[in-house]
Amino acid sequence: MVLEILGQEPIDMAELKSELEKIKKRDEELGFRAQKTLDYLDQFSRLGKEKSKELYGKLEKLKIPRLKEKHLFKLMDIMPIDPKDVKVVLQSYTVAITNDACKKVADLMIEYAWFLKFFQTIITETFIY
Repeated sequence: MVLEILGQEPIDMAELKSELEKIKKRDEELGFRAQKTLDYLDQFSRLGKEKSKELYGKLEKLKIPRLKEKHLFKLMDIMPIDPKDVKVVLQSYTVAITNDACKKVADLMIEYAWFLKFFQTIITETFIY
């Protein structure tokens, strides 16, 4: 049996997790790789499906030139809360954005990942002093 790829489109972790849960409910059991993927998403997915859609809409409204859908999903999955981290995430692509745009993205991510900033502060203070 030859499988044919019909199309490819990027999705974020929250949407993938939701789709895998639907399949698990329908089929009662996932295959090995799908279950491993779901375990990974349970551990690392940071936003729910509704919050991720909301964040995606806000990222689109920033209208940052050269950022495509795949870049926005990668930013949502990693949730960089520092402008330097935004640049690091986008280094794997051939796209460059301004420091001002990085700051806007990081500020938006902080709204949705306030707990990450909180933990980063605690860790920094714990290990510096």
